Amino acid sequence: MQRTYTPVTLDETERFYTYWKATPQRSIDYSLVNLWGWQQHYGLEWSFADDLCWLRQTAPCDTVCWAPVGDWTKVDWEKVITPGTTFIRVPETLEAMWREVFGERMTSVEARGQWEYIYSREELAQLPGRPFHKKKNHVSAYVRTYGEPDYHRLDDKMVEDCLALQDVWCQWHGCEGSPSLNAENDAINRVLAHYEHFRNLCGGALYINGEIAAFTIAERLDEANMGVHYEKGLNDIRGVYQTINNVFCKRECEDVAFINRAQDLDEEGLRHAKESYHPVTFLHKFTVTIR
Repeated sequence: MQRTYTPVTLDETERFYTYWKATPQRSIDYSLVNLWGWQQHYGLEWSFADDLCWLRQTAPCDTVCWAPVGDWTKVDWEKVITPGTTFIRVPETLEAMWREVFGERMTSVEARGQWEYIYSREELAQLPGRPFHKKKNHVSAYVRTYGEPDYHRLDDKMVEDCLALQDVWCQWHGCEGSPSLNAENDAINRVLAHYEHFRNLCGGALYINGEIAAFTIAERLDEANMGVHYEKGLNDIRGVYQTINNVFCKRECEDVAFINRAQDLDEEGLRHAKESYHPVTFLHKFTVTIR
């Protein structure tokens, strides 16, 4: 089926949120924050048709579809999907729906690197027992060295400080020589420069002697889940990442049960770091072809 696609922009913010709110399972991939942040890197485009927001990626490789956003339960999938189409990053709930509709005409492969890590908010806030002993030690070391965390919520001043810290972080990690880190840097700058356009965006930062040391930018995905988009800290401060994670969950996430900290993209180091916080489950995703 032919559809007219245009680049993801903030001009259609309200229209997109109508579909987002109706989506049965809200993957962090499909939030407007993520789509806008990574629009240039992935060449993300959308088309509003068939009571859905269709998405596709046109860069840095061949064009490929992402799962559509909207109320999947009210769609006649036989009519709106063209045979031969492949979709990536398909959330497990939609994959199960399609399996019922298309049966043997559908090929589905688990995309492990795209699974989203889901944690207990209470565990990240309390760091209980033996599994979190090392994390708690890092937080304690931070407090002993720098005192009780000086935490500030997201506002215009904090955004300026976050952008400055991100510049320093990129200098330390050589973003210019790394396509992936450079793309992430662009995404962070795009989102922070337009943060007032996004619903349910929140965040916080740690300060030491009036200077920013770490920040977290996150978004309420639904009634039960907070999604963390970005978390950065100064590497020479022991416990800074464990502390911003812990304090953010205490201060900003009291009314959610789970924290979604996105995927590991099959990066070994990132996977180890995410697993060290003991996820309680995953939001599984798949690559699906409809024949």
